[in-house]
Amino acid sequence: MRIAMVSEHASPLAALGGADAGGQNVHVLELSSALADAGHEITVWTRRDAPGLPDGVPLRSGVVVRHVTAGPAEHVAKDDLVPHLPAFTQALDEAWTADPPDVVHAHFWMSGMVALAAAAGRIPVVQTFHALGSVKRRHQREDDTSPDGRVAAELAVARQVDRVLATCTDEVFELARIGAPRRRTTVVPCGVDTAEFSTDGPVAPRGDRPRLLTLGRLVRRKGVDEVIEALRRVPAAELVVAGGGGDGDPDAARLRDCAQRHGVSHRVQIIGPVARPDVPALLRSADAVVCTPWYEPFGMVPLEAMACGRPVVGTAVGGIQDTVVDGVTGLLVPPRRPDLLATALRDLLSSPTMGAAYGIAGRDRVLARYDWERVATASALVYDEVVTARGRHTAAKVDRPDVRSADDVRDPAAPETAGVAR
Repeated sequence: MRIAMVSEHASPLAALGGADAGGQNVHVLELSSALADAGHEITVWTRRDAPGLPDGVPLRSGVVVRHVTAGPAEHVAKDDLVPHLPAFTQALDEAWTADPPDVVHAHFWMSGMVALAAAAGRIPVVQTFHALGSVKRRHQREDDTSPDGRVAAELAVARQVDRVLATCTDEVFELARIGAPRRRTTVVPCGVDTAEFSTDGPVAPRGDRPRLLTLGRLVRRKGVDEVIEALRRVPAAELVVAGGGGDGDPDAARLRDCAQRHGVSHRVQIIGPVARPDVPALLRSADAVVCTPWYEPFGMVPLEAMACGRPVVGTAVGGIQDTVVDGVTGLLVPPRRPDLLATALRDLLSSPTMGAAYGIAGRDRVLARYDWERVATASALVYDEVVTARGRHTAAKVDRPDVRSADDVRDPAAPETAGVAR
């Protein structure tokens, strides 16, 4: 099958940890690679964000990244990309008219808008949102920099695509709340490279203190400030903070001030961005990996930690509620509660046997549910379904209505278990 991935701001070639570079980049990279391993042909369409980038870059066998000129050839914050979407759409329309793929998989809401416009009803479109504007606005409020029309655009995309792939159960309910059709929503989670992230391999150097580790972007909503505050009540431990933009990162400066304010500067190491190949060794060096965002569409770090056999202490939000089983693979606490977080960390660190058991169970859970081969297989099944359904509709000359009936949306508070809903 010939699959077009559209990821307007998140190139699989990007370095992780910088502005607008994180889980979506990894998702597109790893899903494309796993699909190529299964014999599919993948083209990833992304915006040219630096001068001199070639039109096409072979990523690996079966995967090519295509750079589209849409706006200046420099970094543009994703929330400022809307004016450049028409140029992106025109480029895809021309390419797909000349050489159409079998199916399009759009990543993020702006990619969905572009994909639907360029496909123009000729090609089935599958959508993964990665994050929803309604959730972001609820938690960030006045700090939310999303364009005003984002939520309405996400609803329009959800109603028009052939299938929405939600990455977690919580997202199914969030989509239903904004009015997206439940019967065209399927849960396909993110995955993890279980060979790269494993219990075997090198371990980063460490001292004698129990080590807590946070990894990822350092923006306020990721909850690292709460981890630093909790450290006051976990007197024996050190905290390693990995990620961010490196020298001059204002978020790193904010966290240093936070550590000084709480009197734990001597036990907090802010080490900046970590090269992707070095991440597994760093994870293996931790007694616990701490993931405490205010909200999280999915969350890759808990999976990577579990794959390395490390227990996770996380907040009970978004996809973390699916991946981390409280009391089995780690511990869950409410967001923005450093007091409860400190209690969970003390409990975990006081029992190395419990931490080891959580690590073993976490590795088993990842192997059973979250390896990329399994995720790619589930995605390809959806592609087959929408291509087959589109063929049946075309043969019968039946147009799919772009309206919402009362049956399309169920009460998200209803007891029915969310999962695969069509």
